[in-house]
Amino acid sequence: MKTLHFRGIDPQKINKKSIAIVGSRMMTRYGREVVDKFVCDLVANGITTISGFMYGVDTEVATKTIEYGGKHIAVFGCGLDHIYPPENKKLYDQILSSGGSVVSEYEDSAKPSIWKFPQRNKIVVDLASIGVLVIEAGEDSGSLVTAKIAKKMGKKVWAVPGSINSRVSVGCNELIKSGDAEMAVGVADILGNRAQVTGGSKTKISQNFENKQEEQIYKALQLEPLDMDEIARKLNLNVVEIGTTLSIMGIKGLITESGGKYYLTT
Repeated sequence: MKTLHFRGIDPQKINKKSIAIVGSRMMTRYGREVVDKFVCDLVANGITTISGFMYGVDTEVATKTIEYGGKHIAVFGCGLDHIYPPENKKLYDQILSSGGSVVSEYEDSAKPSIWKFPQRNKIVVDLASIGVLVIEAGEDSGSLVTAKIAKKMGKKVWAVPGSINSRVSVGCNELIKSGDAEMAVGVADILGNRAQVTGGSKTKISQNFENKQEEQIYKALQLEPLDMDEIARKLNLNVVEIGTTLSIMGIKGLITESGGKYYLTT
């Protein structure tokens, strides 16, 4: 490995049990839920997470790792005097204050440039003792480049399957189909059956339903997100009749609404 510049904890001291998590910068709601599920359980098993500190999955992985009390290593594609993207300044501080590390192979004064970001993926992979997990990757995603680097370096690669209709799941599904990655639907697929599995933040949701209608709506949304008309049709209820129930479930934190559709809270 090249000589690394770092701030915070020496990355070599916290990467003995570590995994790199990469994915799309255009993360979907599904991707966010997957990150939450995996990171929660990885932290519960004492695993350090590693990312490239960019938008989307990278940022979400770092944020959730800190939220669950874990340690994160962020690998920069520039010198450490330049926080890029600048919107992650607060996250940068949180990584350091939580016992993590920010790392770069470049001199501190080196400015961000396009060619440096694919290059830093080698450091991301090299630091990962367990391997690489891909969460949402498009057909020509940089995450697929990282997966190829991992294979060349003899590291294990896992990918989370996604909808066949989602552009940001094409890469993950192809990795699994081609055999270049093992499918992972939970941390046990990575760490084995002895892994501690908490189920993610979904375990925090109260399911003490006040009436049968709440329970019916909750069960319907477990299958897929639905808009109000779709809920009404599935349950054979009047739209006006379920409006109040949906509002109450939202106040209780059981569901959220986005783009006209209702989702179970994660």
